[in-house]
Amino acid sequence: MLTLTCKDRTGIVSAIAGFLAARDGFILDSQQFADLEHGKFFMRVCFRGDGAAFPQMDVLRTEFEHVAQKFGLDWELVDTSILPNVVIAVSKGSHCLHDLLYRWRSGALAVNIKAVVSNHENLRDLAQWHDVPFHYLPMGHEGKAAQEQQILDVLSQYDARWLILARYMQILSNDMVEKLSGRCINIHHSFLPSFIGARPYHRAHDRGVKLIGATAHFVTADLDEGPIIEQAVDRVDHRDTVEDMIRIGRDIEAQVLSRAVKWVAESRVLLNGNRTVVFK
Repeated sequence: MLTLTCKDRTGIVSAIAGFLAARDGFILDSQQFADLEHGKFFMRVCFRGDGAAFPQMDVLRTEFEHVAQKFGLDWELVDTSILPNVVIAVSKGSHCLHDLLYRWRSGALAVNIKAVVSNHENLRDLAQWHDVPFHYLPMGHEGKAAQEQQILDVLSQYDARWLILARYMQILSNDMVEKLSGRCINIHHSFLPSFIGARPYHRAHDRGVKLIGATAHFVTADLDEGPIIEQAVDRVDHRDTVEDMIRIGRDIEAQVLSRAVKWVAESRVLLNGNRTVVFK
């Protein structure tokens, strides 16, 4: 799988197709997008070897360097048979963790969930039922920096590419966000910025909202304002209680987060400033 971003110009698609064809590379799927407003080009190519000339992955990477240099590509070439490792961070809410673990165990989520980290003990049994190591990392006397370093140590221990915040109710420090730039995904209800803080569903119910939604995005230093990966909404009306709205909202959160994790794991999401390009 090849993904790339670069300054838009003619000849990019031809060069990549020619490079693969010359090495018995058979293209299975190719998608591209030209951001004319900013003059940027994005591409995702899924391919396989189809002949004796197809080289090993390390050789392919080395040989592709001259194409990358010619067009100034920001690129990545990955072996799709090797699933990316992820660590999930949670607090007390279980709905997103339940969903991710179920999809993973059923083969619907192409990742390796290597561990769960939490600032509470509540979900240890759930993680262990799925044979996933659980790391209880409370906010101790050493402070936030020490606790976040423990999370980073867990990521390093399991060689995890992604940290998934599955209703992890802690604000990451700017230092932590910087270290995980482009590698950390969060989920939250889409009442923001109207209903910030505690009891958002109660206040939304009092206001009579008609749409409930959720947003999955990359984490940045701007709280809950990182590049959006996926969103969804559902309608509610005057018959729905606060409890109904919470139940609906949790369902949406779980679905949106699982789709975001799936797409990121499949190299379908490319960053474009404060936006994303998501190849379906």
